[in-house]
Amino acid sequence: MYNRELGGSGVEVSEVGFGAWVVGTDWWGDRSDEQAVGMVEDALDAGVTYVDTGDVYGHGDSERIVGEAIDGRRDEVTLSTKIGYDFYDNPQAGHGELPKELNEEYLREALESSLDRLDTDYVDVLQLHNANVDEVTPEVRDLLREWKTEGRVRALGWALGPSIGWLAEGDAAVEYEEFDAVQTVFNLFEQEPGRHFIDTIRDSGSDTSVIARVPHSSGLLNEQVTPDTVLEDGDHRSHRPKEWYEAGWEKVEAIRFLENPEDAEGTAGTRTLGQASIRWLLAHDEVASVTPTFRNADDIAEWSAASDVPPITDAEYERLEELYATNFGIDRDDGMDALRTSVDGEDIAAAGLDKRAASY
Repeated sequence: MYNRELGGSGVEVSEVGFGAWVVGTDWWGDRSDEQAVGMVEDALDAGVTYVDTGDVYGHGDSERIVGEAIDGRRDEVTLSTKIGYDFYDNPQAGHGELPKELNEEYLREALESSLDRLDTDYVDVLQLHNANVDEVTPEVRDLLREWKTEGRVRALGWALGPSIGWLAEGDAAVEYEEFDAVQTVFNLFEQEPGRHFIDTIRDSGSDTSVIARVPHSSGLLNEQVTPDTVLEDGDHRSHRPKEWYEAGWEKVEAIRFLENPEDAEGTAGTRTLGQASIRWLLAHDEVASVTPTFRNADDIAEWSAASDVPPITDAEYERLEELYATNFGIDRDDGMDALRTSVDGEDIAAAGLDKRAASY
């Protein structure tokens, strides 16, 4: 496993990180606390030392489990958490979004509670969780700088919501000097707004890093959701429309060449499609870490090894660019045009993206 620096913070993160949402909820399958702790420990043993959790995951359960798993190993871990959702005063309704709260008093209490559950006196990375751009006021930024100066937080990030939306937020994270990273959905099939943020970083000369989540496009790129898969109602991946999966299965067949690296003579099959998807993200220097959704020990073993498989070649990258430009040869509606943004789609239109704001 290799590490990359998060922005200019001096904080290093493993190229493959552990997205700890999975151990705090039952949205990716049931597991006992013992099994959940074991998953985090297995990831650490595999070199996955960047652990990315959030206070709202399981209403504190994920942080508590992570804290237990890293007990005695804190110095091995680059620990990240997120705050901003008020789950203390609001019950969770299915997979719906909870109310957000970003006033100073609430944020101070939220950080203290997170540190207590994680059993640590600092976090390496603190991220604002799906904060709208108008919620990150000068007062909020002052508070974040205060925590960084005090050493309670070593680096700062802005974690964004679903793909396509949240452009204004990501651009603000690049623009505001306080933030070292922007986290967003980014994968071969869902390249916006990730590509947009990378362009913004390059155009501005910023050293902001990208943390890529959902790298396997909710089960398509790791082939855990196939035409034969039946997704239960509680499975988070079931929120995708069936048209989206049907189009995705056709796209998967168009990128099979990634399983056979072009510069690895005699070593056909040295990448799985899941590994290749991570390697494509890591081909962007701006991407510091990729956080796949590990569900079991097999996932950890396969995807943690992505840092060591052959990188994407220039020829492969260019071929993928051509495929993306033509929607991988697919001419059908994937049912995903209605996607959320916090500013009613104006930022999407300004960026020249052919998408519209969601109706919810």
